[in-house]
Amino acid sequence: MSTLAEPPVETADGYRAGRTLPFRVELVRQLKRRRTMVMGGVLFALPVVLLVAFQIGGDPGGNNNRVNLMDTATASGANFAAVNLFAAAGFLLVIPVALFCGDTVASEASWSSLRYLLAAPVPRARLLWSKLAVGLSLSLAALVLLPVVALLAGTAAYGWGPLQLPTGGSLPTGTAVQRLLIVVVYIMVSQLVTAALAFWLSTRTDAPLGAVGGAVFLTIIGSVLDEVTALGDWRNFLPAHWQYAWLDAVRPQLEWSDMIQGTSVSVTYALVLFALAFRGFARKDVVS
Repeated sequence: MSTLAEPPVETADGYRAGRTLPFRVELVRQLKRRRTMVMGGVLFALPVVLLVAFQIGGDPGGNNNRVNLMDTATASGANFAAVNLFAAAGFLLVIPVALFCGDTVASEASWSSLRYLLAAPVPRARLLWSKLAVGLSLSLAALVLLPVVALLAGTAAYGWGPLQLPTGGSLPTGTAVQRLLIVVVYIMVSQLVTAALAFWLSTRTDAPLGAVGGAVFLTIIGSVLDEVTALGDWRNFLPAHWQYAWLDAVRPQLEWSDMIQGTSVSVTYALVLFALAFRGFARKDVVS
């Protein structure tokens, strides 16, 4: 019994699916967008604002009986950088991650250009990989920009010196820079849940604001639930429960246990959400 052979799929000479929408092209497109420049300006301005606030207000720990990381802000440039991360990690750093990962696909749909990208033809998985890689790269750049500017501004104002620890003692400048690098890496890992939420929502809606706002809203809900002590050990399954585990990196002895647990929780949630994004988009009827 004979079977009908499938007709051959014709492709243009030189066409390679893996070369469509290259990372460099997508990165340049995103860097030229106004929201990227505005977010970069906000992160650049935050250390300057805090610097002015400390200059006007005086000693940050002058009115407190308790000593915390914020009270050591003016001890050195390294301390000022650590304080900027402490002040921004809870909410401000969530915004660029949600913006760069949540706006990327939904914005193409809102401009009615998504279907033309797929008709180029750019394979759906290739399009998502390219946009996700650029979104995560810009998110990491945002997380690096803040402490770098803070370190430079703090060094200019308070000098280059060891990292003074709120519990007493200090870390040499070389060790302090290494610890700050660990902090930035961990914050990025902890923000993978927000990135994955925003990216998944971006594949589900044509409204960029809905994807970005939805990711920020759900991240805030997670932080609120973590404050509900009645949940007990269930809070250990919330990514927000581990968002400040990096404080173990600014202690005399570096502790990894909480950061390892936080990393495992964040990566697990992120992988599930990224998988949902790719699976849903592969089956989606794209009309925008």
